[in-house]
Amino acid sequence: MESPFFDTEPQPKAASFKGRLQMQEFMFNPTSEPPSTRNASTITANKASLSPSPSSRGHLRRSPRKQTQLGPVPSPNRVTKQTASSRAKLQVLESTSTLLSLKVEEAEEALQDISILSNEPSPKPELTSKPKPKRKRKAAGGYAPPSTYAHLPHLTDILAPDLLILFVGLNPGLRTAALGHVYAHPSNLFWKLLFSSGITPRLCAPTEDRDLPALYGLGNTNIVARPSRNGAELSKAEMDEGVGALEEKVKGCRPEVVCIVGKSIWESIWRVRHGRGIKKEEFRYGWQDENENMGVVVKQEQEEGMGGDYVQALEAWAGAKVFVATSTSGLAASLRPAEKERIWRELGAWCERRRAEREAEAET
Repeated sequence: MESPFFDTEPQPKAASFKGRLQMQEFMFNPTSEPPSTRNASTITANKASLSPSPSSRGHLRRSPRKQTQLGPVPSPNRVTKQTASSRAKLQVLESTSTLLSLKVEEAEEALQDISILSNEPSPKPELTSKPKPKRKRKAAGGYAPPSTYAHLPHLTDILAPDLLILFVGLNPGLRTAALGHVYAHPSNLFWKLLFSSGITPRLCAPTEDRDLPALYGLGNTNIVARPSRNGAELSKAEMDEGVGALEEKVKGCRPEVVCIVGKSIWESIWRVRHGRGIKKEEFRYGWQDENENMGVVVKQEQEEGMGGDYVQALEAWAGAKVFVATSTSGLAASLRPAEKERIWRELGAWCERRRAEREAEAET
């Protein structure tokens, strides 16, 4: 096909190595001589053509940072020669510093001589900087008298005869006292542990605390009646005073088990019973020995009543078994959650078995 722009069709040029670099010298030619016998002048000419000429070297680009109106900036690492004026200045500075040091030494010696003659210590320079003020530490929470939270009401004990378990807490918290339901603070684990351990078949709410005796045979009381922010605001004396009242409550309702919810409560009971604090090796969570039962009633044949009459005394009772559980407060972090679950599960397993036995006895 003929091109509309050319009379004849342009032919492509043959490939060639001719150019500025004389590439034909590097072409493989089987008939050419080996490099060792090649003309040395040709190689020299090629090298000369590849190397830049002296005239082109002057036109090389330099960094603009080194170009200023006064000429190139000297490198900071370059060692420059000291001029006569700079050497003279250094000598003057050195001599001045020497004179000053001598004057200071002479002044110190004179002060020492004066202090020796007057038998007084040499004066010390006053510190111009003021000492930093000490940070005030926050006072640790301690005992709070009953008048502190006198505006909050006391909780009503949840008691009934023939309970399966009677839980004994330390005292009501502020949130619990304000709402009027036991263990009402959201961070308290009491209701969750009751469900996870099997003591209750479902998760109950704090508002159901009054229904626990009828539903599951559970009751609740505290060793100290007045509310406080935490256990540190209670004294050991009032905790020990609550032990006697607790024994009377257990005698009245006669539960099968008394569950002590917290180590400090059992320490108070032990201190009152044994007249000393419990030792570390004597304390343990879980079931306690039979001689530690609470609410024990010793049988008496007769006791004197009103008007000199004799009436039959209370029937003897071996007392309620004692199980010491962990505290359910959100502030108690001495044990891991898994360890708390294990301790409460031991009581829950007994509760499930005993509840099934009671139901079987009721059917017969």
